[in-house]
Amino acid sequence: MKLKFSKMHGLGNDFVVLDGIRQHIDLSPAQLRFLADRNFGVGCDQILLVEKPGQPGVDFRYRIFNADGSEVEQCGNGARCFVRFVHDVGLTDKREIRVETQKGLISPRLEENGDVTVDMGIPRFLPNEIPFLHDDDVVIYSLDVADETLEISVVSMGNPHAVQVVESVDRAPVGDHGPLIENHERFPQRVNAGFMQVLGEHAIKLRVYERGSGETLACGTGACAAVVAGIRRGLLVSPVRVTTRGGDLSIAWGGPGQAVLMTGPAVTVFSGEIEL
Repeated sequence: MKLKFSKMHGLGNDFVVLDGIRQHIDLSPAQLRFLADRNFGVGCDQILLVEKPGQPGVDFRYRIFNADGSEVEQCGNGARCFVRFVHDVGLTDKREIRVETQKGLISPRLEENGDVTVDMGIPRFLPNEIPFLHDDDVVIYSLDVADETLEISVVSMGNPHAVQVVESVDRAPVGDHGPLIENHERFPQRVNAGFMQVLGEHAIKLRVYERGSGETLACGTGACAAVVAGIRRGLLVSPVRVTTRGGDLSIAWGGPGQAVLMTGPAVTVFSGEIEL
């Protein structure tokens, strides 16, 4: 089977994007892992699948698969690439679209300067919404990891995040603690682990160890979760510039009950065809 694809990235968080409207796509976890493999396949952090919507008043359905073949609920950098892709390949001429995901609707908008703004929805904090095994809803939780007790904030941006404040992202034990947090028994569906360094009330640095993919150069939902956690802790004031290893995002959040807005670039690297 030959499969057409586009290779894209948002701040170095890279994707294989598939048009499931003009071609039939039903891939096994093994085929997804092959596509994501950087030695034998195309290579990417996640695979994005564009499909027809399943409900009225919506433009597309958006599915996300991690490099390990698992399907996940949301991806912020992927959402920006999604709207750039459907616009560039002629699937729509709308600058703003409504997109169906596993966790509800998002509304990405292609800006005049080429950046993309995404309404990422309202963040959730209740432990059962993450999910996170804890009885109370508080801003900071203790989590035992590798003989240390970490202070984390938990946020769902359609997918689960555990955010901690560190003195330096360069010295943070992302490679050691990331997989331990991701697979911690208190997160039944695993979790994305964020390491946030506060530079000022409007600026942070961030590294994220992503569930099912490992550390990526940028994580859009992780940036949203980190800013929301920082604002709830009283450390940040919206809007916030989030500097990742792949570049900068702008995140704005007006507080409880308000949606998070994320703005940043989306780039097409190349398009091609691969034999599966």
